[in-house]
Formats: sequence, C-alpha cells, structure tokens
Amino acid sequence: MRNQRGFTLIELLIVVAIVLILAAVAIPNLLQARMSANECSAVASLRTYNSAQSTYQSTYSANGYASSFTALGPPAEGSEASSTAAGLVDNVLGCAQSTCMKAGYNFVLSAAGTPPTAFSIQANPLSLGSTGNRFFYTDNSFVIRVNTSTYAGPKDSVLSN
Repeated sequence: MRNQRGFTLIELLIVVAIVLILAAVAIPNLLQARMSANECSAVASLRTYNSAQSTYQSTYSANGYASSFTALGPPAEGSEASSTAAGLVDNVLGCAQSTCMKAGYNFVLSAAGTPPTAFSIQANPLSLGSTGNRFFYTDNSFVIRVNTSTYAGPKDSVLSN
C-alpha cells in the first residue's frame, strides 16, 4: 500500500470547476447589487442637493439659488461660509468642476435667471448598464424624477421614495 499525500489531478479539477460555477452565479448578482447601490447613492445625493439649495436660497435670498456646485460646497480652510462657498455639501458634491462625479453617477447643475430663480440637477450614469440603469433629475420643485432611457426631465416618472 502506497501512502497517499495531496490531491489527485481529478480532485483539483473538480474543485476548480465548482469554484467557477459559484463565481458564474455570484458575479452577476454582485454587479447588480453594485448598480443598485450606485442608484440609491445618486438619489440620496439629489436629496442632499435639494436640501442644500433650499437652505442656500433662504440664507442668501438676494442671490437666489446656487448656480454652481462650488457655491454649495465647503469654504476654503480658515474661511467663513459665504454665498460663493456656503458649506452646505461636502467637497465631493460641492466639487469645483461644472459636473461632479460620485458612485458611478455624473451630476450636472443648471441655473436659470439672474439671480437664479430656478435650478435643475441631472444625475446620469457614467456607464449605462454598468454603473447604473436609470437617469435621475430634480429641480426647484424639489421632486426627484426618474427615466430609464435618456436623461430624466420634468415630465418623467416621480420617484416613489
């Protein structure tokens, strides 16, 4: 009788096959969960923007709504909050670019009027089908809307949450 040590090639192939089957089942579910988390984050970010715009408009009423993400963002270190940097959102949502990116979504702010009496913010997936499947939109009505085919706008479905 031979003393057997280790695994045979067949045993190793069976284990590898089982691991591959489990991965084939788990990875699509993981990607779907990640997309869902990105969409929830986008909606939460739009709620934050709505609250920030409402606070900004009531605090700096002569300026209307914020016309840029920078105006909602944090002031420079050692500076006080002002109409150009109100400190109502963090530096991710109050980025210095014309579009902010967070959790697979691209946020775009548009303001109308001087001073702005209306605003709209779009949340579009960076990669449709990979980072998100839905487009979101909010404006000075503070209602978040959703669309599955193109950017969301005022006439799209109202989000039930």
